[in-house]
Amino acid sequence: MYLYQKKDWPNFTWDHATLLPYVSKVRDLQGRLIGRMESIGFKLREEAVLDTLTEDVLRSNEIEGEFLNPDEVRSSVARRLGMETVGLPVASRSVDGVVDMMLDATQKYQELLTNERLFSWHAALFPTGRSGMYKIKVGDWRNDDQGPMQVVSGPIGKEKVNYTAPEAARLKEEMNQFITWFNTDETTEPVIKSALAHLWFVSIHPFDDGNGRVARAIADIQLARVDRTNQRFYSMSAEILKSKKGYYNILESTQKGSLDVSQWLVWYIERLIDALESTNKTLSKILIKAKFWDLHKTTQFNERQIEMINQLQSNFVGKLNSSKWAKITKVHRDTARRDIQDLMEKGILLISDEGGRSTNYILNLSDLK
Repeated sequence: MYLYQKKDWPNFTWDHATLLPYVSKVRDLQGRLIGRMESIGFKLREEAVLDTLTEDVLRSNEIEGEFLNPDEVRSSVARRLGMETVGLPVASRSVDGVVDMMLDATQKYQELLTNERLFSWHAALFPTGRSGMYKIKVGDWRNDDQGPMQVVSGPIGKEKVNYTAPEAARLKEEMNQFITWFNTDETTEPVIKSALAHLWFVSIHPFDDGNGRVARAIADIQLARVDRTNQRFYSMSAEILKSKKGYYNILESTQKGSLDVSQWLVWYIERLIDALESTNKTLSKILIKAKFWDLHKTTQFNERQIEMINQLQSNFVGKLNSSKWAKITKVHRDTARRDIQDLMEKGILLISDEGGRSTNYILNLSDLK
């Protein structure tokens, strides 16, 4: 039997004594993080939010096997936050849709969750009305015309059914109950409520596709309510991706278990703790970037050099060489070589000792750490 087939569904239970130390640690880390971020100034906080939201969008989709262009995601997020997008490509319609959903969840966390809001998110995720090559029902609950909604794994011909969702006839009632609880429940500990919302929604599985991404967005609404800010400084999706196999395993075992969901709650909150602790890396990177530009505030750079230095300090993919410089900045390779040589003479770039078929370059950050 699945959870929704149990007599007392959806009256979840858990061991409060087991969860207490985990929740206490989360609250402590959240308080420390918000305090630290408030001390670094608006400009750096803005940079941290951009990095975090970009990471969150990329990793939430990667969990589902969808790989988005990082520069397009960053461009879309920056544009919607009113930030500089020089050097970044124009995002595709599909990338903009994913970003729109995430920003609506985190920036408007105080707004009520409604059917229409969920339908808008779903339509944004699938602007063409298709998931890959397959036409799906968009902006509405699934109807199971093609058979029961199942989560399967394994190669074609040897599929394993991991989960069968409630039949479509139950969806209206199930979602009404879920949405009412999410909007009105004030008795459940707020961090635990985020974990429950994630599990509850993904167990109903109301859409033809995109249920995992929507579930994580709903959970993020609740986390934003806990933080009481629309500024995101940590990514749950990034931590879930690191434990992707464990994520699907704990979901499957929980959905086939009892209504005591203590194990799921522990797993989820452990990932949240990891996410909060990992922000130290994000903040360190941003502080180093700020120190770099302060150190070189009188150094002369052309626009191409500024663009490439910023990319190297963000999420640059692969190794930097003259041909990649030329491609990204849209100049001749000779111009790229001159740009690079100038930065080497100024001590900004160093030749990487990683080797390879061509010479690679890295930023000189030795004076900043």
